Amino acid sequence: MLDLFEISRILFLTFLAFILAFALTPILTHFLFKYKLGKQIRQEGAPIFASMHQKKAGTPTMGGIIIWVTVLLLALVFWALSKLGIDSFVGKLDFLSRPQTLLPLGALIASALVGMADDLLGIFHIGPKGGGLRMRHRIFVYTAIAAFGAWWFYSKLEWDIVHIPFVGDFNIGFWYILIFVFVLVATAFSVNETDGLDGLAGGTLLPAFGAYGAIAYSLGRFDLAAFCGVIIGALLAFLWFNIHPARFFMGDTGAMSLGITLGIIAMLTNQFLLLPLIGLIMVIESVSVLIQVASKKIRNGKKIFLSAPLHHHLEAKGWPETKITMRFWIISWISAALGLIIAFLDKVV
Repeated sequence: MLDLFEISRILFLTFLAFILAFALTPILTHFLFKYKLGKQIRQEGAPIFASMHQKKAGTPTMGGIIIWVTVLLLALVFWALSKLGIDSFVGKLDFLSRPQTLLPLGALIASALVGMADDLLGIFHIGPKGGGLRMRHRIFVYTAIAAFGAWWFYSKLEWDIVHIPFVGDFNIGFWYILIFVFVLVATAFSVNETDGLDGLAGGTLLPAFGAYGAIAYSLGRFDLAAFCGVIIGALLAFLWFNIHPARFFMGDTGAMSLGITLGIIAMLTNQFLLLPLIGLIMVIESVSVLIQVASKKIRNGKKIFLSAPLHHHLEAKGWPETKITMRFWIISWISAALGLIIAFLDKVV
């Protein structure tokens, strides 16, 4: 049964997040342009990519700051108002709760700060191959954050249940920690690989967070649904400026944090097995990278794709950037809708 108050609360928070993020964007872009915090296009090992994207060199990165700062500000403001005893509609907008949103919010901020550090290393050419963390270092960071989240679930929430749609729930004990870590690392890696064209990552994340927001609502986890709504509102404002030609890029501070957070929400709703379908494009993108790497190692440098991930291969084949992005958006919405259908049928069958 629909709870009209909770629907109104979620939609209002989504609207507020959009307005706040939109208002903060000119401040951020002024800062990024003033201090020349622009994207560096790497040349080593990716000549096709470099030739296609050299014109984007210098475009400000770290635009993902808009998303997580908006979420953090709204969470803290409405939490503070609720603690002051305000009992009006405004006082009931608090969506920060220990069992539902404390962990995803903490992971969002922690991984965003790590991602921002990686962005700055790349901008100032600090580190190997032109600056920034190597992929194995990123995987290590993903794993460390995921391990903490797994410990929180297993020890603090005493949760070790895996749900298989249309089959049931299973207690798997310590194996839950390993599955949790794998889901978060895989999701963060996939989102990072998808962030390669104007509007691509943001546009494919929108239906994913929307689907899990709807799943959270159907489970009665209204704070988690509101949290997804706030991310969606901030993402929409980000996309306003990120669609082609992009005013700024998401950067690792956005891609890393949103990937980790999406994985945690999938675990909190216990519908992580639907994540490969709900985030289908992100899965395809990351698989294309793994295939390319494996092919180059096994076949003495021979490639399957002209450039990886898949969106760069399609670019190299002559597809316009906007066509790739919009078609991937369409696939993302369809796959997210299919994931929702399975999730809802699972509840009633």
